[in-house]
Amino acid sequence: MRGLILALVLSLVGAQKHDLEPGFPTGKTYLYDYKGLILHRLPGKGLAAAGLKLTCRLEISRVSRSDHLLQIRSPKLEEYHGFWPRDPFILSPRLTEIIAACFSQAFKFEYIKGRVGIIYAPENCPIICTNLMRGILNVMNMNIKKSQNVYELQEAGIEGICQARYVIQDDSKNNCAIISKSKDLTDCQDSAVQSTGMAYIRPCSTCPTKVRNMKGTVLFTYKMKYHDSGALMTSAVSEQVYQISPFNEPDGIAVTEAKQELFLVDIKSTPIKAPDAQLQNQGSLRYHFPEGLLQMPVPLIRVKNADVQLTETLQQLVRNNKEGNTTEASVKFLQMVQLLRVVTLDQIEAVWTQFASEPPYRHWFMSAVCAAGATDTFQFLKQKIHDKNLKIWEAAVVLPLAFHSVTPNKKTLEVASTFLTCPQIQKAPMLRVLVYLGYGSLVNKYCAQSSFCPNEVLQPLHDLAAEASSRNDVEDMALALKAIGNAGETASIKRILKYLPTFSPAAMALPSKIHAVAVLALRKIARKDPVKVREITFQTYMDSTLDPNVRMKSCVVLFETKPSVPIVVAMANSLLRETSLQVASFTYQHIKALAVGKIPQLYNLSAACNIAIKLLSSRFDMLSYRYSKVIHAGGYSHAYKAGAIWRVYLMNSPNSMFPSDIITKIRGYYANTATDIVEMALQSQSLTNIIRKQNIPFAEYDTYKALKELGKTLLGWKELPPEDPLLSACIKVFSHEIAFIDINSDIIQQAMKSLTGSSSWQPAVKRAVEEAQRGVSGQWTLPTVVVELRHAVPTVLGLPLELSMSGVALAQAVAAVDVQMSPPLSDNFRPLQLLETNMDIHADIQPKVYFHMIAMMGTNTQYLQSGLELHAEFSANTTMKFDARINMKEKNVKIETLPCHQEIELAAVRSEAYAISRNMEEVDSEKKSPILPKGEMPTIISNQHFQSSEIFSRARSWKQRNIPSVISKGHLQDSEEEHHHGVGQKSSAHMFCSKLANLGCSACLSLKSRNSAFLRNTFLNKLVGEHEAKIVLKPVHTDADIEKIQLEMQAGAKAASKIIDATNSGPKEEKEPSLYENIKAKLKKIFGIGNVFKVTNKTHHHKKWIHSKVKAAVTDLWEEPSATPLSSSSSTDSSAEGKEPGNRHEKDELWQFGKKHGSGSSSSSSSTGSGSSRTCSSSREDNSGDKHCSVDSEYFNQQADLPIYQFWFKPADEQGPQRKIQSSSSSSSSSSSSNEGISTPVSQPVFLGDRNPPILAAVLRAIKKNEQPTGYQLVLYTNRQASRLRVQVFVSSITESDRWKLCAGASVVNSHKASGTLKWGKDCQDYQVATQIATGQFASHPAIQVKLEWSEVPSSVRKTARWFYTYLPGALYMLGYSQKQQRGPSHQAAIVMALTSPRTCDVVLKLPELTVYNRAIMLPVPLPTRSDTTTLALPFSNWNVFYQAAFSIIENLKARCSVSQNMITTFNGVEFNYSMPANCYHILAQDCSPELKFLVMMKRLEESADLMAVTVRLANHKIDMYVSNGLIQLKINGVQTPTDVPYTSKSGLLISSEKEGMSLKAPAYGVEKLHYDGHNLGIQVAFWMAGKTCGICGKYDAEKKREYQTPSGYLAKDAVSFAQSWVISEDTCTGACKLQRKFVKIEKPVAFDKKASKCFSIEPVLHCAEGCSATRTVPVSVGFHCVPSDSTLDLEEKQVRLDQKSEDLVSRVDAHTACSCAQQLCPA
Repeated sequence: MRGLILALVLSLVGAQKHDLEPGFPTGKTYLYDYKGLILHRLPGKGLAAAGLKLTCRLEISRVSRSDHLLQIRSPKLEEYHGFWPRDPFILSPRLTEIIAACFSQAFKFEYIKGRVGIIYAPENCPIICTNLMRGILNVMNMNIKKSQNVYELQEAGIEGICQARYVIQDDSKNNCAIISKSKDLTDCQDSAVQSTGMAYIRPCSTCPTKVRNMKGTVLFTYKMKYHDSGALMTSAVSEQVYQISPFNEPDGIAVTEAKQELFLVDIKSTPIKAPDAQLQNQGSLRYHFPEGLLQMPVPLIRVKNADVQLTETLQQLVRNNKEGNTTEASVKFLQMVQLLRVVTLDQIEAVWTQFASEPPYRHWFMSAVCAAGATDTFQFLKQKIHDKNLKIWEAAVVLPLAFHSVTPNKKTLEVASTFLTCPQIQKAPMLRVLVYLGYGSLVNKYCAQSSFCPNEVLQPLHDLAAEASSRNDVEDMALALKAIGNAGETASIKRILKYLPTFSPAAMALPSKIHAVAVLALRKIARKDPVKVREITFQTYMDSTLDPNVRMKSCVVLFETKPSVPIVVAMANSLLRETSLQVASFTYQHIKALAVGKIPQLYNLSAACNIAIKLLSSRFDMLSYRYSKVIHAGGYSHAYKAGAIWRVYLMNSPNSMFPSDIITKIRGYYANTATDIVEMALQSQSLTNIIRKQNIPFAEYDTYKALKELGKTLLGWKELPPEDPLLSACIKVFSHEIAFIDINSDIIQQAMKSLTGSSSWQPAVKRAVEEAQRGVSGQWTLPTVVVELRHAVPTVLGLPLELSMSGVALAQAVAAVDVQMSPPLSDNFRPLQLLETNMDIHADIQPKVYFHMIAMMGTNTQYLQSGLELHAEFSANTTMKFDARINMKEKNVKIETLPCHQEIELAAVRSEAYAISRNMEEVDSEKKSPILPKGEMPTIISNQHFQSSEIFSRARSWKQRNIPSVISKGHLQDSEEEHHHGVGQKSSAHMFCSKLANLGCSACLSLKSRNSAFLRNTFLNKLVGEHEAKIVLKPVHTDADIEKIQLEMQAGAKAASKIIDATNSGPKEEKEPSLYENIKAKLKKIFGIGNVFKVTNKTHHHKKWIHSKVKAAVTDLWEEPSATPLSSSSSTDSSAEGKEPGNRHEKDELWQFGKKHGSGSSSSSSSTGSGSSRTCSSSREDNSGDKHCSVDSEYFNQQADLPIYQFWFKPADEQGPQRKIQSSSSSSSSSSSSNEGISTPVSQPVFLGDRNPPILAAVLRAIKKNEQPTGYQLVLYTNRQASRLRVQVFVSSITESDRWKLCAGASVVNSHKASGTLKWGKDCQDYQVATQIATGQFASHPAIQVKLEWSEVPSSVRKTARWFYTYLPGALYMLGYSQKQQRGPSHQAAIVMALTSPRTCDVVLKLPELTVYNRAIMLPVPLPTRSDTTTLALPFSNWNVFYQAAFSIIENLKARCSVSQNMITTFNGVEFNYSMPANCYHILAQDCSPELKFLVMMKRLEESADLMAVTVRLANHKIDMYVSNGLIQLKINGVQTPTDVPYTSKSGLLISSEKEGMSLKAPAYGVEKLHYDGHNLGIQVAFWMAGKTCGICGKYDAEKKREYQTPSGYLAKDAVSFAQSWVISEDTCTGACKLQRKFVKIEKPVAFDKKASKCFSIEPVLHCAEGCSATRTVPVSVGFHCVPSDSTLDLEEKQVRLDQKSEDLVSRVDAHTACSCAQQLCPA
């Protein structure tokens, strides 16, 4: 037993652990050598890198239980700039002096059990020194658990509070322990991070955290030596790595590596002397970022005399810009912005006083003030506006920029609030709008920095809303709501709800525009409280009493809250019962767009929409363009974790044929963030009132008065409220609305008066012309910092790692324009006088755009910068200096400009990556070198102590891909390509030029590139290097110097003479007009037209095809129109085949849908062609070798089961049972191609100039000194015969020896076919392309075919086609098209579109190697499928089908209402049967707008139920049309009028006989046409009457589900009750109609709500008048309002308005349709 106890004691003693809590015993000083370095680079050897290294000796002494002193001795700061790891670190003596100065005194820190507490530093110690000390102490910080060897915990450090994992390994043999600590810097509870400029970027809280473009980790290794009182740290090593992947590529990374080494070298017994000065509390280990705006990544500025430096920088900036050095100017501009951030308000004022009167300096200075974003610059700007030192337009430019750039803090908000009360801003409405919107945006950025937003910052916006409501000021309400929307704070929700009728009944009196603005104000609030906003918008969306436009905008906001599946399904379910088709269409389209989204942040929403879309009917897809739509396009790259979407919201209004609201937005996605880049909205209202004739006094006409009286007899009828023409536009940038404008007729009139003193636009035109005559010149410059993004995190050294991007843009224009006119303008100026004047214009315009972006990764402090920079530039610069002479009367324009004497860079994009090292003490010795060295790669020594292989794996081996370039050397005549290979790198240079030798210039595209993709084939490595792409104009050497370039255009009768004058040598002389025959002969000689047509004629004579049969088809397009069209198909000549064995047979075939190639045989006796089945007999061949084929009558039956791509297109002009097929070879009948090319007439080609003079001539020439001019000339001919339109264009060189020409022609072959051709080269014979457009049938459907054929094209076109082929299949697949790999003719392409219904079509595209097809494609507008779909006669119906098609589409869009017997079709296309009571007038259609322009009434005649009478009220006219004795009679204002003579009036009324009836037209009154023949009636109204009609024909608002609206607006239960509600009651004494509309009561007992009740109809029902009895009735459904049976409510009470009561039940009652009156109704 004793032995057992002894063994247990010994085992416990052996198992006892040493105390690992680190500490420093009192009374001793511990000396450590410290080395810390940081390096910024790209993985891979041989690339430039930048870094820093700090070495020093540390002395640590313990002075109390927790307090310790730290003395830093002999610090040295070294810079690294070179190729890692070859080049050494270089000492920076001046920075070392600064560091040594602040480390001269001891620091104090708390240190308990290995944990660092509060840090104390000397007063005024620079923050860089305290952070470096934090980095040193961070190495010593650890949390030891005595009971565990492996554990995890949240640990505070320099980077914040992050998850740390400890592993403790005991080494008892050596009396020490090894402690390993690792931290995942992406897994932090509270990170030390600073981000600026990120307020517009929204992080995704639900996205996976693994998608990060910045990842970091740090590993600490400690060696602890045991001693009596604990453990002593003898060494500590930390290694930190940050990997930055800008494009989210696994291998495309840049690396920041930091390493610390701490070694114990000695222990002294002498303690550190306590500092004399009192130390200040600097907080914990957590990294402290400097206050204020950070240093921009531009060359450091050592501020000594700020105002002097600011002045010098401004002067250098203006000088650089004047000299065209935009790169240096952009850097100086950023430096100036940096200076303005550190100077005082007085210094800014001093510089302004010096340069305010000098425009170039003034513009640059004000732009820099806006971009600085400091509180002092913001205050300065406000003061200048208050003192009226800025013009209104200047303030309008700088205010949005200033509010965008200013730093959001409490001080700037106080300054911003003073803008709101500034009198000068309050007096200028435009500035007031900009300031309130800007203030709202500033509040949003300020409140985004914390979870709580003070109410006082929102109070000015809430006060504006309250004041606007009290004054009922609609404009201020909209402004307040938009500003509140910019702020986007949840505290504003209650204010917004006051403007929504769903939550505030008082808001019903407000315009629907305010309701819509209130809904949109919730969009940004939804990001903070999506649940609350989702609840609000869902209720407003379901509120059917709201305007459809408000509900659609609620739908937009609701989906931005990312609703869950139940809500999306509820919305989809509501669509099945939705009465507003506008809302239904918009919601369906929005759900459908979201369902196909591929953005990871929207996956859950897309899944919900996919479920909802399955519940909905596809009939919503059939809704036409009249209904609201959502257009969506976008994509997402999972490889780069980036994407973008573009959406367009088209919201239609019942009062417009086209969208009244258009909202388009672009949103970008990057990693786990989203940004609304730009959004624009356009809203229109009653714009047609501006376009149409407005000077008609409708209110003075009898019709207006009659309709007013008639409206009193219709229960509840009200005319529509007046709508002022309005055009609203707004723009949002980064989801902040920066400006909006409402333009109405009053604003236009005020603008006219302010400009001219008159509301007429003619004085404005005259004033503009007079200003131009006095000369216009000026210079406009707008530089701005367009982007400044920063993200900084600390490293273990105590230096920050910053990722930043800064961009500056410059838009500049210099213009000088002088206009001289003769004769001068008269006092009674009319704009038509400009058509009789001669104008000489001298212009010198120089627009310029420049953008410079700097992206940096590295260390960026006010003392030093070290890291990697990427500079990217874009510039576009052009000079337009010309003299123009315009003779309007002679139809002549002449423009002259100087030739190209030197190389001009039009546009360029450049980028290069650098490694940089800068420090404040040596600002003039900046170290900057390209990351990718030029020339050979440097030799790398791999035995350095800090190797990348310790952290990173080796770069992947790079293999050069053998991919042929799209355009290789030799394929373009003027292209150059060079490849330069160094050791391990590749560079390339390409030059593509197009020479215009006759004009002495050439345009070149230059591409140069050097990158580091040889290390890693990633986008980042491809970007790192040097890249350049530019477009330049270069002069071309010519025999003689070019003095000027001249372009002259002449139209009319003198066109031919200009061409002749251009080619005549010697001085110009005045010549008498020659006969046209002589002119024609000269023109044919000048253009070589004889040679062109000579070749064509020769081709026809020999019946041979040049190069291929396509070429003959091309030339045939120039033939006479009188020939009969024949199709050309031929066999290949056997001898020709023998000479060209390498050519495949189908290469020369002409091809049409439905043909198989090479399937014929010598024994075949039938062939298929021309889109129909033919039976061809060889025995029936005539002497010419033609075959006679009969068309099979079973054409469509044979195609019934074929796939769509195998159907045949049958041209409409191929009629008759037989067709001739001409063969080009009579020697062979063994094999005949069944394919058909472009059908052409066979006759001699015709030159239009033989009959008609040219209508236009143009000459572009270079005028040379003592030499003939060179250049090009163009002539245009047309033949406007009614049967066939023909156009011909010829282009040739002025030089007679040059036979290069371009010939183009187009013609309408017949009423179903048009063709065109383009030929160029020597005598227009080298290259040829022909096209044909034909109508016909495709699978029994009307169709159109577009066919393209070519014989020979340039190699560049072939290369482009191959490139096109590589992307076409994928693109078409994304669009939902199917594909079929099958070979077709190699020189032909065709597309067929078949109209399967008015709203759908099938498409088949056949290319030489691919067939693409799709079915049931929705069309935006309905198309007529038959020629008789319209009731109107088409003009020029015998001319061509193409004009008819366009005219039919337009006519098909117009609304028509028709009555035929008992069938009525409304304007919206709703059909219903209605037996109209005889002798009772019904309001068929009337204008219900405030203008009350027309009324159309009709009634059935008692003597015949098939006959009707019509009465039309227009202006002061009452037109009656009726049938008497079998003839149509016409009465106008009670006077019988003959029907065989057209009747016209001054008011624009036209009545004439047409198609056995009468036609009435009054376009100015909205009635396009009314046709009446006694039995049928048709009405067609104008586009601008949409939503403004009422009556049985409906409202013309496309709301088919709300078609049956009674005069009161009540939705009738059936068609009969709807039609009867529009019966006009007549006086029962004198009128023929004995029907009256009366409220009725349900006679039988009714139990409603479990109580006995009596029920009254809420709409009147037709009943016979008193004293009459019903002889015929019809049941109708009516709504009833029920009250308790003991209620006093009675139908006899006149004051009771039952139509305003609630509907409690629906019941059927009998309505009277015919009456019998046995007694006299009226007293005698």
